[in-house]
Amino acid sequence: MEQSDNKSIGGDASASLDLAVGVEDDEKETPPPDGGYGWLCVAACFTVNCFSWGIVASYGIYLSHYLSNQVYPDASSFDYAFVGGFNFSMAMLVAPFVTILTREYGIRFSMIAGVIMESGGFVAASFSKRIWQLYLTQGLLVGLGVGFVYIPSIAVLSQWFDKKRSLANGVSAAGSGIGGAVFSWATEAMINQIGLHWALRVTGIIIFFAILTASLVIRDRNQHIRPPQLALDTKLLRRYDVLLLLSWAFISMLGYITVLFSLSDFALSIGLSQPQATNIVGFLNIGTAVGRPIIGIWSDRYSRIDVAGLLTLLCGLCCFTFWLPATSYGLTVFFALIIGAILGVFWLTIGPLCVEVAGLKELQSLLSLSWISIILPTTFSEVIGLQLRRSGSSREYLFPQIFAGLSYIVASVFLFELRRIKRREHQQN
Repeated sequence: MEQSDNKSIGGDASASLDLAVGVEDDEKETPPPDGGYGWLCVAACFTVNCFSWGIVASYGIYLSHYLSNQVYPDASSFDYAFVGGFNFSMAMLVAPFVTILTREYGIRFSMIAGVIMESGGFVAASFSKRIWQLYLTQGLLVGLGVGFVYIPSIAVLSQWFDKKRSLANGVSAAGSGIGGAVFSWATEAMINQIGLHWALRVTGIIIFFAILTASLVIRDRNQHIRPPQLALDTKLLRRYDVLLLLSWAFISMLGYITVLFSLSDFALSIGLSQPQATNIVGFLNIGTAVGRPIIGIWSDRYSRIDVAGLLTLLCGLCCFTFWLPATSYGLTVFFALIIGAILGVFWLTIGPLCVEVAGLKELQSLLSLSWISIILPTTFSEVIGLQLRRSGSSREYLFPQIFAGLSYIVASVFLFELRRIKRREHQQN
């Protein structure tokens, strides 16, 4: 009997071992297909970016409208800055929970919950009478919705693509530029034609149908890769290369939010009209739409870490070279187009960079840490920018411009150090 039990135990262990080996072999035999259904996932992620971050990127239109028309008499400029900041920070704050939710119930469940919150936030905002209600709707609820929609989708394309990974992510990320450009001009037109409240409602309805369609199309490859999908993997935080990547994310985001949300009001501060200020935001998003796929091609052809580091540095230099001296419509448009192509380097490259640093299996765990690392800068960057603004001065945005430029330049140092570490590891291997 004992012998029989031992055989049974031995057989179970052997079967488990065979299963583990089979799993390993299965992973090795199923590399990312670099195409196929993956291109439909690119279209779905493009749509997600278009109707989440694209619409969030057009918040500058609402911001300048709120500031110029005193829509909420009890609100200050800092209140409006926090509302916009919540769109980013709430999306990142909820990331660990969304990671667990997606692991337990799947990507589609999380995304459908997200589209209900995001679209509902815009519709509810249209009924807001006090600034605290705007905080809860256009700030908190929209931000949570963006997080539930975006967080599960960001890892998908890296699972479908290898050699074309950065290109796929670049095309997908261009959606935020297309969405930002379209909704910048559309939001201004809707506010003028049908009023602020109906502009918010129409936006919410469009978001619902667009992202719902994307959530039904998108498909991950978790059954092949079997990622751990940990919400907070503290083991990764003990690694120097991970800390360098997270430091870059934190500091570069200070510059990103400041430029993104300040540009429309900056245009008004140098004497441009409201339609011209709207055009500036639109041109910035056109730059994003055109630049991101090109950057994706460069990243696939050259080192992804090198490209991200150089673009981060270039963002800082552009702030000093073109934004600082800008006092005319022409130069501001030129700056918007150039900076638009590169300022969101984080969103375009974070997925591929996480794979470079930690591998495909740890992608979602490291992404979760990345989202946590940018909660504070996305919440407070525009508040800092408005605090640095010198109201009534001939160069009202001088200090926010310097702050944004320095943030990008300092952030690039961390990626260049990451480049050095990875090259040394490669040489040792």
